[in-house]
Amino acid sequence: MKSLMAGLLLWSAVGAQAQAVAAAPSHDGPARHGGAPSSVDAGDYIYVSGQGPRSADGALPPTFVAQARQAFVNLKSVVEAAGLTMDHVVYTTVYLTDMSQYGEMNRVFGEFFGKVPPARAVLGVAGLPDPPIEINAVAVRNLSERRAVYPPNYKSDEPFSPGILTHDRLFVSGLPGTLPPGEKVSDPQAAQVDLALDRMKAVVEAAGLDLGHMVFVNPYLTAQIPMRAMNEHYAHRFEFGNTPARATIEVSSLPNGAQIEYTGVAVRDLEQRRAVRPKNMQPSPTASPCVFAGDTLYCSAKSGFIPGPNGGVYSSTTAVQLRQTMRNLLDNLEEADMAFCQVVSTNVYLDDMADMGAFDEVYVKYFRGALPARTVVQQIAPAERSPDKDGHYPDLEQVSLIAVRHACPQ
Repeated sequence: MKSLMAGLLLWSAVGAQAQAVAAAPSHDGPARHGGAPSSVDAGDYIYVSGQGPRSADGALPPTFVAQARQAFVNLKSVVEAAGLTMDHVVYTTVYLTDMSQYGEMNRVFGEFFGKVPPARAVLGVAGLPDPPIEINAVAVRNLSERRAVYPPNYKSDEPFSPGILTHDRLFVSGLPGTLPPGEKVSDPQAAQVDLALDRMKAVVEAAGLDLGHMVFVNPYLTAQIPMRAMNEHYAHRFEFGNTPARATIEVSSLPNGAQIEYTGVAVRDLEQRRAVRPKNMQPSPTASPCVFAGDTLYCSAKSGFIPGPNGGVYSSTTAVQLRQTMRNLLDNLEEADMAFCQVVSTNVYLDDMADMGAFDEVYVKYFRGALPARTVVQQIAPAERSPDKDGHYPDLEQVSLIAVRHACPQ
């Protein structure tokens, strides 16, 4: 079963944005699933919803290359509608339902970005709202301090930057923990975890920071990497109780046969970083519930897990599990003195894409006014939905979010 392991400055005088603004679905692009806007303008950054392969009239191009190009055209249209260009994009995630098409996607990706391409992750997943490809993005409004970051001795002809530094943050690409051909190690899974962590650390240090500056991390791993081993090695890299927020995502595949990689976001000024943890929650060696980067709150993925001494997931339906998920997310938001109306972006992970309608019926009730930008994926094959001996069910949905301090609609 997929596992997303959950991992403020107080109100900063009304900052760069007074209110985040959601863009209505563009008339030049296909309709968005679940009523999510094409993007949300949060002032310094624009959050772009997952863009699929259909053209404005809903048609699906006949070949994968044409479908990929259409997805990037859709992304470009949303970015330009926000008054920016593709040079403003600092991070993208590309989801593919067939990783064998990675090379073709890569060539199309290179067509849409200039000499300083964004940081990036590419993930193989089991399902998308519109297969075979979906792309989301984050764009920075001010280009003046945007630059690529390269670790020492980095060599690659891939069309992405290992890291992108902006005026206040570092966006880190997924760099795989792939061992060199022929290298013999006693514990290959642990060695891959450490190598992926070392590569993330190298990007962060090349930006003049360290892992203590990380505010959010996505470990992406396949079923070949034991979760416990990943957590043990990961915990050694961070200060106990002050770890980044985190969403650990089991995926179907990663590029070039990799089994694990890490992406993430770091804040440049440590005074702008603060972890948030509800008072009734014990500190974790692997994830903080939420971490601030200035006025932006990055929150760990949550599921319908009911906390407490007899905690677990006790419902067999997506809708009921989601109500508990939103309660868990709200606990974290309220600890940060925030609310759902300040959420600007969510990532939704479904056990089965067929449940999206049931998910949306509940999800939309938690937001006043416009919905946040959103990406929906099904990472791996659906789980067996029978309870275990303790009456616990598998996670059928999980949600991570980004929120920004701004005035909520009245």
